[in-house]
Amino acid sequence: MRIAILAHEQFPNHAKTAIGILRYSDHNVVAVLDRTKIGERVCDYVSDVQDAPIIEEMSQVSSEVDALSIGIAPIGGDFDSTWRSDIQDALINGCDIINGLHYFLEDDKRISRLADEHNCEIWDVRKPPDDLTVSDGTADNVDATVVLTVGTDCSSGKMTTSFELLQAARDQGIDAAVIPTGQTGVMITDRGIVVDGVISDFAAGAVERMIKQVAAENDLIIVEGQGSIAHPAYSGVTTSILHGAMPDGLILCHAANREAIRGYDHISLPPIDEYTRTYEQLSGLVSPAKVVAGAINTHHIEEAKARTAVADYAAAIDAPATDPVRFDATKILNAVLK
Repeated sequence: MRIAILAHEQFPNHAKTAIGILRYSDHNVVAVLDRTKIGERVCDYVSDVQDAPIIEEMSQVSSEVDALSIGIAPIGGDFDSTWRSDIQDALINGCDIINGLHYFLEDDKRISRLADEHNCEIWDVRKPPDDLTVSDGTADNVDATVVLTVGTDCSSGKMTTSFELLQAARDQGIDAAVIPTGQTGVMITDRGIVVDGVISDFAAGAVERMIKQVAAENDLIIVEGQGSIAHPAYSGVTTSILHGAMPDGLILCHAANREAIRGYDHISLPPIDEYTRTYEQLSGLVSPAKVVAGAINTHHIEEAKARTAVADYAAAIDAPATDPVRFDATKILNAVLK
């Protein structure tokens, strides 16, 4: 499918969804919309993803694409009214809309009317199935190894690590699958449930359901974690995924040199060993799991310092660690297979 990605004023540093699609999706990205970087290209900012021109508005490519994806996710998932013209132009020209916001475009009367008039589909990715149930506490019964990426903060590399580990496993001929639990993962794979959009009682059950759906065909199941147990806003979804997945092992993800919770500068990150201990204790209340490996995002520091950061991080968690994008995910995969 040919798509355009909306990322106004946010590309690339605050466009995690856009970067995820560019790096891991099979879709052909025709253009990225960012009105502050008109005439530039994706490769001017990010070198290891598919390249595309950065343009001002959807009207420039409406006739060339099948869908417009909203590639940014502000805190709270709100809709920015300045995006409306791009969405309307896409629909008028027959393009579907893929929306990862908490704001459901299906419920927007003007937008839904345009979609109906032009035979377009609106996929509100965060809208959960209507038949979810509470967890049975039986995810650990599946005949597959289940690992969960957990984090020291939000935006610490859990989604990236999940897909890098998936590729490393498949490169070795291992039948593996990612359980996408956030809007970016779901938009990459075209399946899954965005857990932060689920009624809290059913969140663990949603994760359990997804694991059971793929367990028969895979030997390794990688569950994408969300948030952090230390995050004042997102710790609830973190715990729901942890207990719903009942994993065999945990991969702790961290952003190098980050000292405070993202968006909450007044709250310092706890020490790394405290995360390891807390995640293992919290998991053990339902199903024992150890931190078997670590992933650290070092993209913003030079390579020599990155190698030192990886070594220090491995020592802090007492487990193998790497930057899975910069250095590949082999160390993590080997630790998981043990």
